[in-house]
Amino acid sequence: MKEPVKQPCDCNSISDVRSEIDRIDMEIISRLSERFQYVKEVVKYKTGDKDSIAAKERYDCVIKERGQWAEENGLNSKVIEQVYQLLLNYFIEEEMKIANHNK
Repeated sequence: MKEPVKQPCDCNSISDVRSEIDRIDMEIISRLSERFQYVKEVVKYKTGDKDSIAAKERYDCVIKERGQWAEENGLNSKVIEQVYQLLLNYFIEEEMKIANHNK
């Protein structure tokens, strides 16, 4: 049975805090994997060329919007934008591999 989620103020030790951080990180990675499934699916709707795959307008919009979401949640927008730049660049590379494989 899964242990109940503790709120930060309910943690009684550094071990409790680290355990919750690990739990959250596992959730984040699981959600990124889920997101990647959609990234692989979107290739079907693109022409397969680099411009279509990179979708510069969408890329810029996602980076800006995630930065805004970060600020709304008390995070540094620039840091989150950098994280998303890395993430999106990785996904674009993977989309290119899929598109090239399907040719």
